[in-house]
Amino acid sequence: MEYSLDGEWDLYYGPGSISVRDIQDANQKLKKAIARVPGETLLDLQRAGEIPDPYFGDNFLLLRRYEEYQWWYHKDFEFDQPGLEGVDLVFHGIQGIAEVFLNGERLGRCENSFIEHRFDVSGKLKELNSLVVKFEPPLDWAARKAYDAMTLSWEGREEALWLRVPQHAFGWDIAPRIVSNGIWKGVDLQKRREGIEELYFATTEANEESATLEVYYRLSQSLVSRVPLTLRITLNPRRDATAPPKSFENLIEFVAGHLRLEVNKPLLWWPKGYGDANLYDAKCDLFEGNKLIDSKEVKIGIRTVRLERSTQKGVFRFLINGRPIRFRGANWTPLDAFHSRDANRLADVLSLYDDLGCNIIRCWGGGVYESEEFFDFCDEHGIAVWQDFAMACARYPQHEEFRRAIEEEAVQVVRRLRNHPSLLLWAGDNECDLAYAAENLSPSDNRLTRDVLPAVCKKNDPHRPYIPSSPYVSEGLSLTDLPEQHLWGPRDYFKSDYYTKNKASFISEIGYHGCPNPDSLARFIPSDSLWPPDDRFWRAHSVEHWLGKRREYSRIKLMVDQERVFFGEVPDKLEDFALASQITQAEALKFFIERARLSDKIWGIIWWNVIDPWPQISDSVVDYYFKKKLAYHFIKKAQRPFTIAMTEPSGWTVSAVAINDTLVQVRGSYEVEVPGEGTLAKGTFSVGPASREVLSTLTVVPSEKKLFLISWEIEGKKFTNHYLMGQPPFDLNQYRQWLSYISPFTDDPTRRLTSSPP
Repeated sequence: MEYSLDGEWDLYYGPGSISVRDIQDANQKLKKAIARVPGETLLDLQRAGEIPDPYFGDNFLLLRRYEEYQWWYHKDFEFDQPGLEGVDLVFHGIQGIAEVFLNGERLGRCENSFIEHRFDVSGKLKELNSLVVKFEPPLDWAARKAYDAMTLSWEGREEALWLRVPQHAFGWDIAPRIVSNGIWKGVDLQKRREGIEELYFATTEANEESATLEVYYRLSQSLVSRVPLTLRITLNPRRDATAPPKSFENLIEFVAGHLRLEVNKPLLWWPKGYGDANLYDAKCDLFEGNKLIDSKEVKIGIRTVRLERSTQKGVFRFLINGRPIRFRGANWTPLDAFHSRDANRLADVLSLYDDLGCNIIRCWGGGVYESEEFFDFCDEHGIAVWQDFAMACARYPQHEEFRRAIEEEAVQVVRRLRNHPSLLLWAGDNECDLAYAAENLSPSDNRLTRDVLPAVCKKNDPHRPYIPSSPYVSEGLSLTDLPEQHLWGPRDYFKSDYYTKNKASFISEIGYHGCPNPDSLARFIPSDSLWPPDDRFWRAHSVEHWLGKRREYSRIKLMVDQERVFFGEVPDKLEDFALASQITQAEALKFFIERARLSDKIWGIIWWNVIDPWPQISDSVVDYYFKKKLAYHFIKKAQRPFTIAMTEPSGWTVSAVAINDTLVQVRGSYEVEVPGEGTLAKGTFSVGPASREVLSTLTVVPSEKKLFLISWEIEGKKFTNHYLMGQPPFDLNQYRQWLSYISPFTDDPTRRLTSSPP
C-alpha cells in the first residue's frame, strides 16, 4: 500500500523571531500561501506573486531575507483504515531543518536533505488526520554548531558546512545563492512488507564464458521462525530476447545471508562504445514449501570494475570486465537551483549526455544524489557514473555529531544505488583534499573520507572502488604529480603549457568559457543592459554573485580575455561577441578531448559541463534554456568511439590518427583536405580494437593558419572532423568562412553551411 500525500498544502511563513507554538498559532501570526508538494517555499512565494522571478536580472539578491524565516506546512487528509499497524510515513526529500507532527504528536526531526526520512505511524492514523512540518531558519540552526580552525569553507560558505543541503545553494560559480526550504520530493504512507527487505548483487569475476555473482540478502525479522525457506532467483535478459533465462534455487536457513551464483555465458554490461549495456531482471521468489511468500525484482548488470591507481607510475584508469577502458564524458552539475524542478528536466538533460557520446558522468559533490531514473538511464545506455559524496571545496566538521550524520547519509545512499552496474566509483568528496593542501595541512586528517566513508562502502558495497577525494592528494606527492587532476589553472590559451604539459593520467575536471546565444541572454538580462558585457546583471549571472567585489576573478573578464587571445580583439557587437566566445570555447574543448584521446598516458577526460542549473555565463555547452552552443556540436564529433583527429605540429609535420576506442576491428576509407589546396591525403584503414593508428603524415609550416577537413566512411556511413592549425590570433571573419566547411551540424562532408551557426 502506498498512499500519496503530494499536492497542495497550506503554507504559513514569517520571520523566525516570531514565537509560534503550533499550527493554529501559525495561522494567526504568519502569512499564508498555497504550497505544492513536491516543491519549495520560494517557488510557492513566486507563484503567489510575492517575489519576482529569481532568475531574471539580479532578483535572486532579494531572497536573502527569507533565509531567516520559519515555514509551516500543513495538510489535512482522510485515511480509510484508521489504526492500521505496520505503516510508515515517508518523506523522500526534505530540504532544511524540520520537525514533523501528526495529529499534534511530534514524530521527529529531519536534518538531511539528501536522504529519505521514515516515521513509524502504526496505530496513529485516524479517519481525519493533520500533518504538520515546521522548518526553522537554517542559519539559526547552523550558528549553534561548533566551529574551529579546521572547519573551513575554502570559498567562503562556513554557514553551509554543518547543513546537509546541496552546497551550491549558498552560492557557487555555477549557481546563485538561493537557500530554499521545502518538501522537495514526494510524501506518502507505506505499508511495511514482510518478506525480502534487501537484495544486493555484486559481480566479482566476469568474462564472456562465465561470471560469479555474490548475492547478499536480508529478510524480515518475523520470518526467523519460519526458516528454512527457498529463494529462487531467475535472471531474465532485458536486451537479448533470444537469450534464455538462468535460474538458481537456494535454501535459506536464516533471515540474512549470502549466496554465490555461477553464471555460464553471461551477457556482460559494457560502457558505451565498448559493447552492449546488457542488463538482467533478477526475479527473486521466496517460498515456504510450495507457497510463494514474497517476490522482488531487481535490475542488475554483470560486470566487474577495478580502479588501477599508481602514484609511482602516474596511472589512473578503470578496468571493466578486465579490460582497460578509455572514458570521455562530462561532469553532472545540478539540474536546477531549485531541486524540486529536477524531475522535469532530467530526461532532456540525460538525452544530451547520450547524444554527445558520453560514456561516463561524474556526479559532482556540490549537488544532490540523483534519482533511480537517472541511474536506470545510465544503466541502459552504457554511461558509467563516478559518484562523489555530497561534500565540496571545504574542510568539513570532524565532530562526532557530524560524522554520525555523514555515516547515516552514506549508508542510505550506498544501499539505494549499489545494484546499478553503471555506478563505477565512490569518491569521498570534491576538492576537499585540495582545501587541506592549500594551507599545507594533511588531507589524511579528514576522518570523514579516511575512516567514515570507506568503512560504509566496505560494509555495504565492498566490490566497488573508493577514493577519498577528487582529486585524491596522496601524502608526499605534489599537486602537479597527481595521477587524477582537475585542470583549471590560469585558464589562459587552451594550448598553453599548463594544458599540454600536465602529467594527469585522468582529467576529471576541465573547462572553458562560452557565452550563451544572444536570444538566451535576453531572457535573463534586461534589454538595456545586454551590451556591453560589463553591467551588474552580467556580473550577477557570472561568478561575481558569489565572490562579490573580487573583480580580479571576474568570469566576464576571463571570457573577454580568452576571446582577445584567440582573435586578437574583442568584437563590438553582441552577436559577434557571442559567436567569437563560442568558437573559442568549441575549439578549446575539442582540443582537450582530442589531446586526451591521442595520448598513451591519459585514460579519461570528464569535462565541465553540459548544462547550467540557472541562466548564466559559464563553461556549459548548453544553456539553461537548452540552447546549444557551438562546442556541443564539436564535442559530439570528438567523442565518437571511432574518430580521426590530427596531432599538433612536430617539427614540420602533422599526422592524421585513427582512434578506435571500441573492442572490434574498424575498416573504412578516409580523406584529408585543406580548402583551396585540395586533397592532401587519402586511403583506407583497418584499425584494431582499442588502438590508434597513424594514417598519414603531412608536411606543414607550423606558423601558417590552416583548416584541415577530415572525412571518412565506414560501411557506407560518412563522418567528418576538422583541425585548426596555427597560433593565435585568428581572424573572426576568416573563421566564419571556415565554419561553412566544418559542417558542425552534419556528418555529410558534401553539405556546407550557408551561414554561421545560431
